Amino acid sequence: MKIISDIGIQIPEVYLPKAGVDPKKWAVIACDQFTSEPEYWAEVEKIVGDAPSTLNLTFPEVHLEKPGEAERIQSIQATMKKYMDEGVLQPREGFIYVERTVAGKTRKGVILCLDLERYDYNKGSSSLIRATEGTIVDRLPPRIKIRQGAAMELPHILVLIDDPQHTVIEPMGAAKSSLEKLYDFDLMFDSGHLSGYAVSGGHETKIIEALRGLAKPETFAAKYGIGKDQPVLLFAMGDGNHSLATAKAIWEKNKAQVGMDHPSRYALVEIENVHDEGLEFEPIHRVLFGLKKDLFAELKKTFGANFSYAEVSNADEMVKQVDSAQSGKQAIGLVNGGKFGVVEISNASSNLAVGTIQAFLDVFLKDGGAEKIDYVHGEDVVVRLGGQAGNAGIYLAGMHKSDLFKTVILDGALPRKTFSMGEAREKRFYMEARKIG
Repeated sequence: MKIISDIGIQIPEVYLPKAGVDPKKWAVIACDQFTSEPEYWAEVEKIVGDAPSTLNLTFPEVHLEKPGEAERIQSIQATMKKYMDEGVLQPREGFIYVERTVAGKTRKGVILCLDLERYDYNKGSSSLIRATEGTIVDRLPPRIKIRQGAAMELPHILVLIDDPQHTVIEPMGAAKSSLEKLYDFDLMFDSGHLSGYAVSGGHETKIIEALRGLAKPETFAAKYGIGKDQPVLLFAMGDGNHSLATAKAIWEKNKAQVGMDHPSRYALVEIENVHDEGLEFEPIHRVLFGLKKDLFAELKKTFGANFSYAEVSNADEMVKQVDSAQSGKQAIGLVNGGKFGVVEISNASSNLAVGTIQAFLDVFLKDGGAEKIDYVHGEDVVVRLGGQAGNAGIYLAGMHKSDLFKTVILDGALPRKTFSMGEAREKRFYMEARKIG
């Protein structure tokens, strides 16, 4: 495969399902979605049936820490080999230009490989490819168990570039009528439409040169008003932070044995422009399950005189007040015991409300305050799950996407689970695969 080392990318050999495979059954949503809604995955299984599907090649996290985990991993790895041996997956080399239309918005992206040697997810990283939020190292072992020994990878990783002049991805959209169409179909469960086009020749060169333009130290320094000696950040994690961190952890473990030219040095991702009009940053909310302590009392105890609370009449009013909160106080919505309210915290230790509440929740959970936490998308989900007996929902406002790169460059990684690129049904579906073993 062709390696462009100065910008940390590789032109991949991508495997796609052969003609005749039903793409609507083949493509399923990212494994880390709907983790508290097993009914969603039960419906996916009904739709797929016995058809070839990425459902059989990935591990929906709704099944993590459940009986049969080892057998499921064995089945995934055996099915990867079967699909390869039987020609279900067919190879082609080159970038792929993709469009995802959902909820009236179209996001554009390019599929390529990133060099894991140029990526560091640790706090304070200055690598070309960086995490945008804290990586929870404790979440890596189960993912490593799944990827270790797998013949293939199937990405749901979305990586962002900061390209306000639309030089990298958008020209492919303008040229797509001249590109070979690889797939074009509706996704299951009203999750929109997905299409992909082969990129080659001069178009491939244009993408590479445009990325090089973004990575010029003088361009980078001028864009963010920083010194020219500051290390360039070209690729910032959007979605799939822990999946890329898993790939990195395995590569670091194995590279001495397999050598620097091994395919596992690279990870298949989709890059998107943070300035894409179809891309929206959504907040990620929290739901506590099986409360053991009085959440309200613990909040008052932790924040003391900096804490205030006002009950509101319904969910809509809670959302309105949190989303319109003025600077100076951080507003957080609370769903508990059939009631809705807004918590305000002043003199907070974190610049963002999500960082303030996450620090509290980490201690609350460690001290046995609840059985578990989940991170959910959509106000309807946090209200529905948080309103159930023994649970509590925490509603948060989102951050503006234009602040992302500069915040990461100047302040380092954001608090974990700060933002999401779209809500659950807008997440990336598995379509493309790549050999890594």
